[in-house]
Amino acid sequence: MSTSVSFLETMLTNYIGIPIFIAGTVGNLLNILVFTSLRTFRQSSCVISLTFMSALNIGQLMSGLLPRLLNTLFSINGTESSLFYCKFRPYIFHVCTVSSLSCLCLAAFDQYCATCSYRRLQNRCNNIQLAKRLEIANLITWMLHGIPYLVLFYHNVSPTTNKVTCVSTDFIFAQYRSYVIVLCLLGIVPVSIATVLALMAYYNIQQLPHRTIPLARRELDKQLTRMVLIQVIVNIFTIVPHTIVNTILTIPNLINIGSVQSIRCYACMSDYNGQCGDPFDKTNAGNISTIEISNNDRCLKMKISNNVTRLLLNVDLCPENGNGCKTGSVKGVDVSLCCCNSDLCNGASSMFSQSLVFSLILLTMNTFLYVF
Repeated sequence: MSTSVSFLETMLTNYIGIPIFIAGTVGNLLNILVFTSLRTFRQSSCVISLTFMSALNIGQLMSGLLPRLLNTLFSINGTESSLFYCKFRPYIFHVCTVSSLSCLCLAAFDQYCATCSYRRLQNRCNNIQLAKRLEIANLITWMLHGIPYLVLFYHNVSPTTNKVTCVSTDFIFAQYRSYVIVLCLLGIVPVSIATVLALMAYYNIQQLPHRTIPLARRELDKQLTRMVLIQVIVNIFTIVPHTIVNTILTIPNLINIGSVQSIRCYACMSDYNGQCGDPFDKTNAGNISTIEISNNDRCLKMKISNNVTRLLLNVDLCPENGNGCKTGSVKGVDVSLCCCNSDLCNGASSMFSQSLVFSLILLTMNTFLYVF
């Protein structure tokens, strides 16, 4: 089961990721070429934002999707061999992703200003130099915001397997990433702002026939507004599902953080207690011990062949930064290890299946997010 799902994840990455990487890179390069070569486009401040966004989208593909493809196709994982790359890759991906979404918001705002009926607002916003300064300020802001990625990511060496992993175990930063960066900065905030501004700009272009505007300017505004609106619609269908899945995964943890009670884990071994094995019946688990964990620990469920151990494990030794699963084989014996951080979460018999289903959903949503 675990091997087949892992194989499916690899196939999804390859067969969806490769076409998206090629199409995304070529498409964004063509966008930059068209926007910078045609004089008509160069006279619009909105195009400045779209040009910056296209360049940042290429940065997303290079720092996000390309390393994943290299890992699945050729087993090349630079984050494990280079400390610099371990810190630099998540930093660049964060900067490019958040900056790209901010560029879309600025482009939607530019089009709203360009198509509105207030002359003063039109004149102030339709300023090429101002647009360039805003885009540079936008990039610098998110570069400074991403500094914790450079500081807090490091190489962790497992004492049991000597395997090197690139992780960040800072609890506060992990919560900030989950609830601020992923849910807000990469989801709710940019999608909401861009959608509202794009719809307002679209409403404005419906009123253009009633205004005295040069034909060339009118057609340019219509074309750019449609570009922005289509990009916003694409983002809604790609980012919103990604945000919903992350919300489903993080809300239980948010409830636990706000609770007075500590997180508990089951502590047992199926060799000594038959109720500890699979299937696990929580309703009849009264004689199974539970232990409270600290912020640096996670609930553990480890399965070696048919033997199940439920205990706690330090977050440094857990896969997926302390909330995920890893499977493999040692001398022909199937081994599965899962970590989680909600109350009694290691008591689920279907823990592996649920985690893998969510990982497939996240993989698909993230793959599409890399392009847009």
